[in-house]
Amino acid sequence: MNAIPGVLLGLAAGVREAPDAPRFAVRCAKVYTASESDQVVDNAVILIAGGKIEKVGRASETPIPDGYQVIDAAGLRAAPGYVDCHDHVGGGLGDLNDGVYLSNPGLRTIDTIDPENENVKNALAGGVTTVLVIPGSGNNMSGFGTIIKTAGRSLDEVLVRYPGSLKIAQSGNPERYWYGVGRSFMNWNTRDTLLRAREYHERWKAFEEGRGPKPEFNPFFHDFRGLFERKFPTTVHTQIYQVVAETIQMLNDELELWTVLDHSEFDACELGAETSKRDMFVIVGPRVLHYDRRNRRIVGLCAEWLRTGDGKQKLGVNTDAPVIPQEDLAMQAAMAVRFGLPRERRIPALTRIPAQALGIWDRVGSLEPGKDADLGLWTGDPVDPASACLMTFVNGRLAYDARTMGRRY
Repeated sequence: MNAIPGVLLGLAAGVREAPDAPRFAVRCAKVYTASESDQVVDNAVILIAGGKIEKVGRASETPIPDGYQVIDAAGLRAAPGYVDCHDHVGGGLGDLNDGVYLSNPGLRTIDTIDPENENVKNALAGGVTTVLVIPGSGNNMSGFGTIIKTAGRSLDEVLVRYPGSLKIAQSGNPERYWYGVGRSFMNWNTRDTLLRAREYHERWKAFEEGRGPKPEFNPFFHDFRGLFERKFPTTVHTQIYQVVAETIQMLNDELELWTVLDHSEFDACELGAETSKRDMFVIVGPRVLHYDRRNRRIVGLCAEWLRTGDGKQKLGVNTDAPVIPQEDLAMQAAMAVRFGLPRERRIPALTRIPAQALGIWDRVGSLEPGKDADLGLWTGDPVDPASACLMTFVNGRLAYDARTMGRRY
């Protein structure tokens, strides 16, 4: 275990700049900025410098400065690089599940990151530029996730933040732990581990404030300090009404953690009013449909979360890649729209909402000046299954170009 506090490691990566990155001027038919105002710019130019978005504007109002490489993407549409809150393919799948203990607070995915594997390259071809790589769900607490970009040759190049989140699975997999466990014990075990981690954090906080002796360093619990300081969330594998209700009550209300609901499937969508009251993020997937047995009909889960809540919930979608291939993240949003998600929410569900859920909205999730130049250029609507991503920029560099590399799919 690296003795460097993980939060500091992540922040160091988060402020990295790319002054040597090339300067681009991208001409395209339309830009979906995914800003808070959901601005759309027609006949647009995107200026990229130093790895960041410099300006987005109409071509008639945005002169291209000298020294910029012009990319003529006539007819193509630009969208921010997609963000997936639930990914397993950015690291070594062989290290996905370690079932030694029901809680594994000392485990982390940062040591498994494999930036150039074929799954990551496929993600680029699908316009996915940022993913949270998390451990599997065979344990109640399977370790810390890592947020990475999908282009780069080394961990240093791709790292956005570590820890990206604490992965908790309250039900729906850990029951298969080797001796078989029930939900009551799993909840006790999760709470007990978190209370011990919080007590460790409070002893360190007291020391730093001059109110107590210096605690002994504990590699199992040190990264939890950022969790209790709300520097990163816990992303919770939680689904089914009762289990999600337990997640809300224990993790969000009782322990006051930054809690992101992940999966959010089956009849959990009936809890929309509860998540609305708490302004919680709800990330749906890989199942985006549900068979409502009471009414004998198939419903769209995103639409149902909106129906049972205030209609303003922060809704995103995920793939749980490789359950759904990472490059098919846009398809998840397309299916959600087909089954009732308002069309104007399709791109934010892939960009703004997951970026905000993970606390990286200051860097990614929209095409606005100052943010990382992560974007995909699509042959049509970026959420239409008939459209293809022909170019993907990551940190201001053209990481995927179907014109020269050949289309992956």
